[in-house]
Amino acid sequence: MTSHPSSCFAARREGARPDMIVLHYTAMESAEAALERLCDPEVEVSAHYLVCEKGRIWRMVDEEMRAWHAGAGRWGDVADVNSRSIGIELANRGDHPFPEPQMAALEALTRGIMARWSIPPERVIAHSDMAPGRKGDPGRRFDWRRLAWAGLSVWPQAGEPDADTAAFEADAAAFGYPVADVGTDAVLEAFRMRFRPWAEGPLCEADGAVMAALAARWPAVPEVS
Repeated sequence: MTSHPSSCFAARREGARPDMIVLHYTAMESAEAALERLCDPEVEVSAHYLVCEKGRIWRMVDEEMRAWHAGAGRWGDVADVNSRSIGIELANRGDHPFPEPQMAALEALTRGIMARWSIPPERVIAHSDMAPGRKGDPGRRFDWRRLAWAGLSVWPQAGEPDADTAAFEADAAAFGYPVADVGTDAVLEAFRMRFRPWAEGPLCEADGAVMAALAARWPAVPEVS
């Protein structure tokens, strides 16, 4: 791991500590170009780590500090995602797969972060999860199932087929998606990018089954009794 400090950070607000990991892609031509941008004080964007295609990792912001990677959005009841998360950027244009050395390095990095901060697998999310409609990274080509098999994220076993929109919205909100803020269509797109990247068209029974399974096993928002 190489230290390449960015000046784009601040203290975590209200004494928050990280309990989430947010994964991104850079959408730039090279890791070096992304590194320069993520450390440019005029751009005011950063992340804690950048992982290149060959597996090299740059550390830009200390984990104890608040990097500026998530922007506007929400996950569950967390509105200031930057203060509650560690951001990992993956060098990728967004139109090609993530190579093996990069995925292996990401797995090792994520495992270490989760251990240091006691972050459970369900709190490892996509940028698109917490900002549906605004962000699409790390995109449909990222292998979330591989991460789940390694115990570093989650993957559901589908439940009962259900295409009811109200049920999908309730389950999406329970799992963590900000459906009340961005609407059903944006959440459906974000959900499919991560869990059903081959799917197209309107909400279907398979979408409802998977979302129900996610909400039942890993609710981000506790039920109010």
